[in-house]
Amino acid sequence: MKKNYDFSNAVRNPYAKRLKRQLTIRLDEQTIGYFQGLSREMSLPYQTLMNMYLRDCAESRMRPHWAVASTMKRANKPLKLSASRLRRPSAA
Repeated sequence: MKKNYDFSNAVRNPYAKRLKRQLTIRLDEQTIGYFQGLSREMSLPYQTLMNMYLRDCAESRMRPHWAVASTMKRANKPLKLSASRLRRPSAA
């Protein structure tokens, strides 16, 4: 290794804005297991597969369908999300 390096002619990374960001997310074991099994079938890392799926949802503006209970006895009662009922926006 050199003691000094000359960076005067260095060029910025043009892909720097597209780099990924690490974050902590809480997922249930069934979800992780599903994507890990699917990743083995597809020979892709499961985190890459999850990212691809989430990106596809974001690009197609897919929104989750929330099933709200008919009677809310507690204000802080969690809502149920039906993952199989994700909807793509209607072409209007």
